[in-house]
Amino acid sequence: MEQLAVNYGVNERTIRRDLEGMRYVRKIARYKDVTIQMDTTYWGRGFGLMIIKDALRGNVLWHKYVRHETIAQYVEGVEWLKNLGFKIYGAVIDGMKGLPQALRPIRVQMCQFHQMLIVRRYLTQEPDLEASRELLYLVGMITRTDKESFIGAINEWCEKYNDVVNERVRDKRIKRKTPPYMRPRLRSAYLSIKRNMPLLWTFYDYPETGLPNTNNALEGLFADLKTKVRVHGGISREHRKKLLDEYIKRNY
Repeated sequence: MEQLAVNYGVNERTIRRDLEGMRYVRKIARYKDVTIQMDTTYWGRGFGLMIIKDALRGNVLWHKYVRHETIAQYVEGVEWLKNLGFKIYGAVIDGMKGLPQALRPIRVQMCQFHQMLIVRRYLTQEPDLEASRELLYLVGMITRTDKESFIGAINEWCEKYNDVVNERVRDKRIKRKTPPYMRPRLRSAYLSIKRNMPLLWTFYDYPETGLPNTNNALEGLFADLKTKVRVHGGISREHRKKLLDEYIKRNY
């Protein structure tokens, strides 16, 4: 603010007063037929920015500051768009449980990159078990293959390692009626792919929706916003919101 005061030849208090008086006016996109991408990014704990973006044109259609993301908040954004006459052909999400059901009848595509991250989180980047290494390799190919090839490869993996995935601990000291699984993280990684499989190929089954298979474009937007905010690391939360509001309005 001191630099702005020098540049414009006014008192620093004038700059501060002008900044405090800024009010964000939400910009409504004129193109109402859209396919959307939605996700949330965070700056520390308790300060997140939820965005719904036009996947084709790159415009930010709606955004909201949140403490943490919830299904209700995503639905709020979608309903806001619908009430303004937007027709939504499809949505790309990060895999939040319950969100596809809440968005019905909108067609939902789960971000394939997020599915890769989920499996990597369970298995780590360099797993010791052969079955884990093969599953990690297969899911790493998801963005470079087609639906039939990927499903076929996963089914072959399951047949090959079915006993490994379902093996239970054999220990008489365990008093549980049903013993735990020997490799729960591997099993969780596989079940995650199996459970999300119908959502991973919506873009493939319904090309007319124009759905991308990942949220990478939205991740790029988040990276740009974080770079801009990083330059002003000492600003308050309220000033950060004003910065983000204005930058989004001017550039997205």
